[in-house]
Amino acid sequence: MLAAQVVEFKQPYKIHEVPTPGKGLDQYDMLVKVAVGSLCHTDGMVSEGLMGTKLPCIASHEGAGTVVRVGSAINEFKVGDRVLISLAYHRCQECADCKGPEEDSQYCTKAQYNGVTRDGSFAEYELVDGRECCKLPDNLSFQSAAPLACAGTTIWGGLVRAGLKSGESVAIVGAGGGLGHLGVQFAQALGLKVIAIDARDEGLELAKQCGADIVIDARQGKDRVVNQVKDLNGGLADATINVSDHETAAATAVAVTKMHKTMVQIAQPANVAVPFAELVFRDIRIHGSLVSSRGECQKMLKLVGEHNIKVKTNPFNGLKELPRAVELAHSGKMQGKPVILIDQEAIENEKRSGIKMI
Repeated sequence: MLAAQVVEFKQPYKIHEVPTPGKGLDQYDMLVKVAVGSLCHTDGMVSEGLMGTKLPCIASHEGAGTVVRVGSAINEFKVGDRVLISLAYHRCQECADCKGPEEDSQYCTKAQYNGVTRDGSFAEYELVDGRECCKLPDNLSFQSAAPLACAGTTIWGGLVRAGLKSGESVAIVGAGGGLGHLGVQFAQALGLKVIAIDARDEGLELAKQCGADIVIDARQGKDRVVNQVKDLNGGLADATINVSDHETAAATAVAVTKMHKTMVQIAQPANVAVPFAELVFRDIRIHGSLVSSRGECQKMLKLVGEHNIKVKTNPFNGLKELPRAVELAHSGKMQGKPVILIDQEAIENEKRSGIKMI
């Protein structure tokens, strides 16, 4: 099969033929024919050698496709099902995170992670854990679904940890990016008032298109951003989610959050820098958040299907176009997510289904 591998850190992907997986299918595994793979910020961290990846490794941890083989212990799926591929593979089922609250299950340190510590979705076929995947709503296309495997579950997990109820306000720093534009729409669908903060013209425009109630340019500086939030929102945000790794973003996120409330840190800069006065004098709680559980992922997919949430994608036809997708991602001009259309037949079948696809 054709695949895009990291074969050397800090070098471009090698796009070439590799053996198709699935000969020794584990009882909990499924073989999926990948329809669409999506490029994520973490893919760059993998390529840089920051994630402990053993090489060679097929890239991408955001994929969606069609089940073609099912392990003997998997009863929830059958051949032909359309699925969102989970990031996690073979959690241990024994550690405190696996046995504790569902929202902590993704923190199992013994699990492997597709496209990070094992082969991922930039390939024609992928071997996945059938216990972790989710069925796609009938009206959700592969193209829109793939970015939800990480970007979607990550920002959804941040909203879950923010602990807000309908009618309250959430500020999203980095609201016009791949995660942020989904967060704007998820929050709106949950009945939240959305304050979108971004520092790029493209990001500000995308946040507006996604229906943010308030859109604020972060380039004017923290003090003016805080004053605008107060004026336009009638006070600071009930919670804030930071998905920007800019060195000043965390401080801005904390500053626009109400006293005694929570800032959820999702972005992964080398250091998260926040003035002590915000933490100590205003009692702001910073909650780190990774992705979300399978149960939360299913809730997210249901919301996407019911509310016709739009995933902004930049499609590229075939794995050989991946270098162009990487170039766009690094340009600073991109809106949304770059996706690679791999299984053209499956994508055409969606178009012929008669269902209006998101």
